[in-house]
Amino acid sequence: MRAAIWLLALFAVAAAVALFAGNNQGTITVFWPPWRVDLSLNLVLVILLVAFVLLHAALRALAALFSLPKQARQWRLQQKERTLHAALLDAMVQLISGRFSRARKAAQAALTQEKTLAALGASLPQAQQVRVLSHLLAAESAQALQDKPARDAHLQQALNESADRAVLSSPETREGVQLRA
Repeated sequence: MRAAIWLLALFAVAAAVALFAGNNQGTITVFWPPWRVDLSLNLVLVILLVAFVLLHAALRALAALFSLPKQARQWRLQQKERTLHAALLDAMVQLISGRFSRARKAAQAALTQEKTLAALGASLPQAQQVRVLSHLLAAESAQALQDKPARDAHLQQALNESADRAVLSSPETREGVQLRA
């Protein structure tokens, strides 16, 4: 249906152009000493339309060219954020499947990736919760591996991260950390 309407609109535009341009006797004279150039009104209108389209396309191309560095930076940050979430999910999967040393490594990788993102100036809205969960996963993995100093260190860092109630949006995270501790 939409294609039929566009086709009818195209035919209407073609008919209007044919009626206007078909019997148009107007001329435009351009005096450029020592020359005199006579152009038909239809040719001048077509030249103006083509010039407008070319200028518009050139300006759009320049805008796209100048926005490339910003888009590249956004893409790199997005890739790092995806890596962060993948590491966090991997840590959860490894912990559930009983591979505790791999879970701890993945949780450490998630923490490292979050620090990298913070150093690059990317502010994730859930960054604090990601840190808390990563520390909690690392602590549970250390508990399963019977590494009590690492467990205590990660639990303390998780408690410290979840202590700031102004930044943390959900109190359930703090309560979960306290319960797991």
